[in-house]
Amino acid sequence: MRLLQLVHERCRLRHLSGRTEATYTGWIKRYIVFHRRRHPRDMGEPEIAAFLTMLAVRGQVASSTQNQALAALLFLYRDVLAIPMTIGDEAIRAKRPKRLPEVMSRAEVADVIGQLEGRNRLACLILYGSGLRLLECLALRVKDIDVDERSLIVRGGKGNKDRRTVLSDVAAAGLSRHLLRVRALHQQDIAAGGGAVVLPTALIRKYPRLASEWSWQWVFPATRRYMEPDTRIIRRHHMDPSVLQRAVYAAVRESGIAKRVSCHTFRHSFATHLLEAGYDIRTVQELLGHRDVRTTMIYTHVLGRGAFGVRSPADEVHRVQSLSPFPALPAV
Repeated sequence: MRLLQLVHERCRLRHLSGRTEATYTGWIKRYIVFHRRRHPRDMGEPEIAAFLTMLAVRGQVASSTQNQALAALLFLYRDVLAIPMTIGDEAIRAKRPKRLPEVMSRAEVADVIGQLEGRNRLACLILYGSGLRLLECLALRVKDIDVDERSLIVRGGKGNKDRRTVLSDVAAAGLSRHLLRVRALHQQDIAAGGGAVVLPTALIRKYPRLASEWSWQWVFPATRRYMEPDTRIIRRHHMDPSVLQRAVYAAVRESGIAKRVSCHTFRHSFATHLLEAGYDIRTVQELLGHRDVRTTMIYTHVLGRGAFGVRSPADEVHRVQSLSPFPALPAV
């Protein structure tokens, strides 16, 4: 328990997100249990290599999962225990495959969104129309939406970076009606003695009343309120990601699309369709919030015009054959 407390303190010191802290803690527990609950201070590089090898050989995990476990263990030794650690080649590393992102066509996007209703439909319109990640969309606050300018600001996105992106006209129209209902819900919470949300960093100590201000409320609030165990304050969190994930999964099944579609597929489709429309890749990179343009360039391989925009020679042969007096080839 003392070790996990140190992990928590170091995560707070480095301003890591709560999800990263939970992930690191989970891998550290698995590492300790795998080595029969020996203390990490009594272990080192051979034990780390054995654990990573087990994940690759027996667990058959993806390379990203193995790299995630390695990052957690390096954080444990370097940042928590202050023990320098270098992992050599003795560990069997999972190979990182080159995968292309799953992308929907415009018609498929319309079919999936057409199966949704209410806030789920609006959230997916923002995912696709603005290129947001799932938690970036659900963590939007009222002050981050500019309906008149047709833009929104993502606060503390991946890498703890802010960025501004576009807001579609269809999403703006739905947001105007949706925020009226959210404001009525907020007024009900205030009347019932609640209406407060969680604020980032130390704003709650500097401005105690800010948590109940309308501008700081979630755009997609949860249906239920909760009470903080420490402060006994009644708050309302944003909608849980699993709610939208289940809705999208059901919508994909109803639409009959034979693709592996998730909430993140809307972001892939957003980038691909912008490149198809002729927008500059640097513009798409800025809207997506990618640090390196090479990350954005992966979408050039899934454009609807074929690889690198090349027209297949088979199409030209078929066109010439259809104009020639010779009979067509027999059907297979």
